[in-house]
Amino acid sequence: MELRAVDGVRVADKTVLKVMREMGLRCGIRRETDYHRYNSYRGVVGEVFENVIGRDFSADGPWQKMGTDVTEFRLSFGKAYLAPAYDFGSKEIVAHSISRRPDMAQQEEMLDMLEAAMPEGASPVMQMDMGWQYQHAAFVGRLRGMGITQSMSRKGNCIDNGATEQVFGHLKDEFLRGRDWDTFEGFKADLEAYIHHWNHVRRQVGLKGLTPAEFREQALREAA
Repeated sequence: MELRAVDGVRVADKTVLKVMREMGLRCGIRRETDYHRYNSYRGVVGEVFENVIGRDFSADGPWQKMGTDVTEFRLSFGKAYLAPAYDFGSKEIVAHSISRRPDMAQQEEMLDMLEAAMPEGASPVMQMDMGWQYQHAAFVGRLRGMGITQSMSRKGNCIDNGATEQVFGHLKDEFLRGRDWDTFEGFKADLEAYIHHWNHVRRQVGLKGLTPAEFREQALREAA
């Protein structure tokens, strides 16, 4: 995709795969991993919601359907947590918080960034699991005030939040695999850089070779 979009080269996918085989090159990502999944479920401790999205993660454009979750990293310095807001239409991580604790302060930081990024008039549906954070009165009230509809996965069914889980899989394969950090600050800086790469550099087949930011900007221009 980079050859086509940046260098203007006309080349088929099968040709690239053939050359890679001849050179002995293999893709080292998207293999089975032993990463542990963070589980924030503590039962019904607040308000729960219907699964509005129902595994239909398709969207015609940005700011229609979104997902959020928390994923855990276990590193030499201890644990760290990422809480993103992911746009199913543009494939963009539109907001995020990287923290040493998966608490409400992390969710508030993520929501602050999300609210600043949301265009006027947007009213997306956001998919999430039944984690305690998402049942919390502060989180529920904040989303209502922003005009976001909550959609909750069924208990113990990660496939209902599969679009966001897929992002975590790519992130841990491409960014984390084989790496470690001695300090939280160093890890956070590198993860911030990777999220920028995801949004502004990493081209996706599902976006016809565009980056998420390019796709979002194009979609919003066409809708104007």
